[in-house]
Amino acid sequence: MLMRVTRNFLISASVIVLLATVSSCKKKDDSALSGSNAVSTTGDIVVGALGPTTGAEATYGVSAKNGIEMAFEKINGAGGVAGRKLRMVFYDDQGKPEEAAAVMTRLITQDKVVAVLGEIASSRSLAMAPIAQTHKVPMISHTSTNPKVTEIGDYIFRVCFIDPFQGSVVATFVSDTLHSKKAAVLRDLKSDYSVGLAQFFKEKYVGSGGQIVAEEAYSSGDIDFKAQLTAIRATKPDFVFVPGYYTDVGLIIRQGRELGIVVPFGGGDAWDSDKLFEIGGKSMEGTYFSNHYSPDSEDPIVKGFVAEYKQKYGAVPDTIAALAYDSAGVLAEAMKRARSLSGADLRDAIAHTNGYMGATGKITLDAKRNPTKSAVIIKIENGKRNYLKTINPSG
Repeated sequence: MLMRVTRNFLISASVIVLLATVSSCKKKDDSALSGSNAVSTTGDIVVGALGPTTGAEATYGVSAKNGIEMAFEKINGAGGVAGRKLRMVFYDDQGKPEEAAAVMTRLITQDKVVAVLGEIASSRSLAMAPIAQTHKVPMISHTSTNPKVTEIGDYIFRVCFIDPFQGSVVATFVSDTLHSKKAAVLRDLKSDYSVGLAQFFKEKYVGSGGQIVAEEAYSSGDIDFKAQLTAIRATKPDFVFVPGYYTDVGLIIRQGRELGIVVPFGGGDAWDSDKLFEIGGKSMEGTYFSNHYSPDSEDPIVKGFVAEYKQKYGAVPDTIAALAYDSAGVLAEAMKRARSLSGADLRDAIAHTNGYMGATGKITLDAKRNPTKSAVIIKIENGKRNYLKTINPSG
């Protein structure tokens, strides 16, 4: 009898140890998948960020870093989040999707961040988002406008409008204000952003009675666009849509003018950089692009943001800086409302963002984790980006 009891006791003890071991492993796995820093209640709150600070799109990364840095300083100066300071860990991803994915993994597994702010380009956000989703670490993109980004999962958010709206905005403006009837499109085949925006522009433009008379393509990094532009010139369009990044756009429009294309060119928010004027020069006069905000706005929040940014960095903040600033603000406000900083709790708090007033307008996230926001049309005149008009989601 004693031997039986002892044997049963030993078996029960072994089962308890086994269950405890399994439970411990599960807790470790859950912790790894939700960001190991999420359970910490003391010290700095570590937030990851990334963008290109070297390479062709370096101005974008610098602007994003500046915007987040300024937002965190302001938040920390007002007491932080529950008395804890926000600390940014920022890495240069060189503008490469594979590097962005590697950086995202590093931020989560080594730096133990509770959330990640970025990326700027849709192609890089699409490379990062599956990693954030797998590890259950919230990610908020500043300016990735391709709708596929947030479709990857419920931990992926953005503070910018999306390309179906942006494409519609430009097409509506071109049709109604510029009275365009025949447009040409020149898109970057390597860019998810460019391909998607071109498609949404075409759908709305044709639906409004316009005709696409030419469709040409290039690859980012090309420097000679004369063959495509010559083909476009032959179709005699009254507008040329170039949904590319400023690095390519400046060269494209300069070469287009040299070939005698005098009609307006237009594009999307990726045009917004001071470098555009360095590359394109006077050729940029009379061109248009859609954007998320204008530093010329009379809104008190915008004026305050612009003044602080100019004082700190000695420059007028571009759209990237403004949206990065807003992404940091949305995250901080969600942290203040969240039950904890664990992945699921923080995700839920971000998802309930409603009426956050930022530099780029009011931000309320919908069920697909996208904001419904207005867009502005910018006209380039006298070497400057000038606010022309606002177009609301209602059209």
